[in-house]
Amino acid sequence: MHQKKSVDKSECPVSYTMSIIGGKWKPVILFLIAKGGNRFGVMQKGIVGISKQMLTAQLRELENDGVLERKIFAEIPPRVEYYLTDLGRSIMPIIESMKNWGEARMAPPPQ
Repeated sequence: MHQKKSVDKSECPVSYTMSIIGGKWKPVILFLIAKGGNRFGVMQKGIVGISKQMLTAQLRELENDGVLERKIFAEIPPRVEYYLTDLGRSIMPIIESMKNWGEARMAPPPQ
């Protein structure tokens, strides 16, 4: 029996996962938030090469997908922090596996 192969995100689990966390920045953003870097300025400083606009767009997408929750504190100036939702926490084993794989294959920094 021939099984239909699809990469449509509604039919392929890998495509679905990539639609949520795929791209250059989302895994790094999730990793940073999980490690406590949950404010915009901290993320912008901690992610080399990301623009303010791109960080904003990626945070919005992660929030719209239910991975992140944004909490606004009634202070002057307003403080905004991002937190992983239950869905976001369920993704962290994938991100940790990516980290571990990279650590095992990266060349040690020159002395």
